[in-house]
Amino acid sequence: MAFSGVWKVDRSVNYDKFMEAMGVNVVKRKLAEHDNLKITIEQNGDKFHIIESSTFRTKENDFTLGVPFDYTLADGTEVSGAWQLEGEMLKGKFTRKDNNKVLTTTRVLVDGELVQSYSYEGVDAQRIFKK
Repeated sequence: MAFSGVWKVDRSVNYDKFMEAMGVNVVKRKLAEHDNLKITIEQNGDKFHIIESSTFRTKENDFTLGVPFDYTLADGTEVSGAWQLEGEMLKGKFTRKDNNKVLTTTRVLVDGELVQSYSYEGVDAQRIFKK
């Protein structure tokens, strides 16, 4: 249950460029830079309950590893996909419903931090969280 806990965003790497590649407008990108995102992860075996709360919204999500589900990103983009556990890494592969392009994301613990990485259309970014 290594991922369980409350994680607060500490810093981001190339996140603005990633959001731009995703088609997020400049106003929403600027707001996202200061969203104070907090992720609460409750893991019970292969089942996860996630609460994402920020200055602008709170959203809850339940998923089971390997089981596809639909999800709406913070900017309103709808995706469908699933999370897998690969070793010590959570890996998600999601297809956008509007253009069928693939967004991949991973979550891994590195030196006590939760590193969430994103890749879309050749643009990579990270958000790093601390407990």
